[in-house]
Amino acid sequence: MNQNGEQLTHFNDQGRARMVDISDKQITSRKAVASTSIQMRAETLARIKAGHIEKGDVLAVAQVAGIMGAKNTSQWIPMCHPLMLSGVNVTFSDNGLDTLFIQAEVKTSGKTGVEMEALTAVSAAALTVYDMCKAMQKDMIIGPTMLMHKTGGKNGDYNIHK
Repeated sequence: MNQNGEQLTHFNDQGRARMVDISDKQITSRKAVASTSIQMRAETLARIKAGHIEKGDVLAVAQVAGIMGAKNTSQWIPMCHPLMLSGVNVTFSDNGLDTLFIQAEVKTSGKTGVEMEALTAVSAAALTVYDMCKAMQKDMIIGPTMLMHKTGGKNGDYNIHK
């Protein structure tokens, strides 16, 4: 049971983990937005933006990694259902100094939400940035990573800033 006295859905009668049965849930339009950031030296960010990283176009590769991460979330997170995603958009911005911001918007029409897919997308993108830049800087800091917004489903909408 959770703190509200409700039965936790990810445990079976023996108290062991299980994949939640979503058979009886309604198909609804669902969207989730997640974000993360990577703090680095100003020189590293400038080289990323200028396309002067030896391994290639960091943002292009990270964008593809984010999309692939969203599509493969059920292979990374044991209790996630495989989903047919209808859209994934990974975007980048920066503070002009030393921080790269990554945001992912994931959409589907289905019986379960896409929060984990959005969180996985930004995480995969951030890890790809790190991987491609680690030769010049190993002390980059990833995070915080968070769900910003979600719509759809029986629990309704969520916004980090109410």
